Amino acid sequence: MIEIPAAVQIRTTIRQGSVYYFCVENFSSDAPHFFIVLNRFPSRDETLLLVCASSQIEKVKWRRRGLTGTVVEIRNGEYVDFTVDSIVDCNTVFVKGVDELISKLEMGNLKAKSCMDTTLVEKLRKAVLKSPLVENSVKNILRETV
Repeated sequence: MIEIPAAVQIRTTIRQGSVYYFCVENFSSDAPHFFIVLNRFPSRDETLLLVCASSQIEKVKWRRRGLTGTVVEIRNGEYVDFTVDSIVDCNTVFVKGVDELISKLEMGNLKAKSCMDTTLVEKLRKAVLKSPLVENSVKNILRETV
C-alpha cells in the first residue's frame, strides 16, 4: 500500500470547516482538542486560523460572560465527531502555519476529522468577527471573499 505524504494529505484536503484533533503546547490541558479551520481559502493560505472546541461549557460561558455573541455552543449531533455538547470560545483564535499541521501529522500527533458544516463554520466566523479580543489582522483574513 502506498502511503500518501503528510504534506499532500493536508494540502489537498484542507478547506474551511476542516477539523483536526491535536495537542497544543502551553495549553490549559495536555489532552488533544478539536480545532476548526475558519479560513475561507485555507488551501491557498500559509497561515491558518483555528478555533478550539471545549466540553467545559459552563466554565467557558463564565469566563466570557461579558462578551455577548462570541461563544458558540454546538450540541451533540450538530457535528458528527462531537460525542458531547461542546462550546467554542471565538475570542481566542489559534494562528498556525500549514507546515505545523503537516509536521504534527508526520509525527502521528494529529488526526483529521470530518469536515464541519459550513453553516456552523459561518456561526464561528461571525462570533470571531464580533470579538473585541481578536486582532483586526485576523478578522481581515476572515473577511476575505476572493
